[in-house]
Amino acid sequence: MTDGPPLVAAARAENMCALAARFGAALREAELEIPVGSMITFMAALGSVGVDTRAKVYWCGRATLVHRPEDFDTYDVVFTRFWEGIDPQSLLPPPPAAEVTLAFDDLEGDGPDGDGEDDSDTIAVRYSPYELLREKDFADCTADELAELAQLMSQLRLGGVMRRSRRLQPVRVPRGRPDLRRTVRRALQAGGEPITRSFRQPGEQPRRLVLLLDVSGSMESYARALLRFVHAAVVARRRVEAFALGTRLTRLTRELSTHDPDSAFDRAAGAVEDWSGGTRLGESIGVFCDLWGVRGMARGAVVVILSDGWDRGEPAAMAESMGRLGRVAHKIIWVNPLKSTPGYAPLAQGMAAALPFVDEFVEGHSLASLEELASTVAA
Repeated sequence: MTDGPPLVAAARAENMCALAARFGAALREAELEIPVGSMITFMAALGSVGVDTRAKVYWCGRATLVHRPEDFDTYDVVFTRFWEGIDPQSLLPPPPAAEVTLAFDDLEGDGPDGDGEDDSDTIAVRYSPYELLREKDFADCTADELAELAQLMSQLRLGGVMRRSRRLQPVRVPRGRPDLRRTVRRALQAGGEPITRSFRQPGEQPRRLVLLLDVSGSMESYARALLRFVHAAVVARRRVEAFALGTRLTRLTRELSTHDPDSAFDRAAGAVEDWSGGTRLGESIGVFCDLWGVRGMARGAVVVILSDGWDRGEPAAMAESMGRLGRVAHKIIWVNPLKSTPGYAPLAQGMAAALPFVDEFVEGHSLASLEELASTVAA
């Protein structure tokens, strides 16, 4: 291999075994299977034929190290780069320039129209605006995007956690309590003989869902989008209650009961007198416990609090209110839109005081996070 690059010219001075071992390592990095026995045979072949020409080294390696025809091209590339110091790609001519036309096809629409023909190659790039909106932060959405998100939220279904009901239901198998009325009725049909006995057992019904939405000034970027989510939950299932939290507590269940989203939003905004005002979460949650929660609305219910945790009240008031709520509720889920922010930590006094009483602490900044919330509610 005379007149070669420095690496090849040094083959005579360098230990041939070490040089062959480095070549075998280069082949293994290219994902070729090189057994130890093949390397020994390769070294023996080099010792027999020598390394004075390129052809001798090439065919020694080709005959001993390559065992599959599909690996010939890979071997040639590694051999050229290792022994001659040349990148095979640099020897290839540049590819010819081609004119490419990108045709964007909206998955939600009917696709591009056109009767003309074009000689250039056309690549159809398909995208889905739904997937983009699912991950987009509510605070970064335009008015049109929020309107489209409202339609997507109306398709969310919040399944409820089931609980045992006091109402008894008939069962076909002999289980539970005897159903005397049905047993006597069937006995009369059989001539007075109680041939078939009937039974009843407690049924199941979904637990009540209570949604407490923070509408203070710090939640301005998210409150309107989350209100759409609360409206979708109210109209989608039974046993759902909705409240607004601010400087005072406002019940919104009746205002959000209509199926028209725009009408429900206007009625709710008119009912809340302290929209985008201050916030006293601890006191508002305490009022909910006094007037509604402890009396029965929150007993055994799944309570979802949608708030960033900023509270102007005392942390002790927040801890006391959350403690009372936690003693009667089945589960408390806190939805914080700021949780998705990189480096976020619940350091706000209100959030830190409430967190020990929270069963699930989740995000709520996008449609995808609300879909996960729906799964958490039903878990």
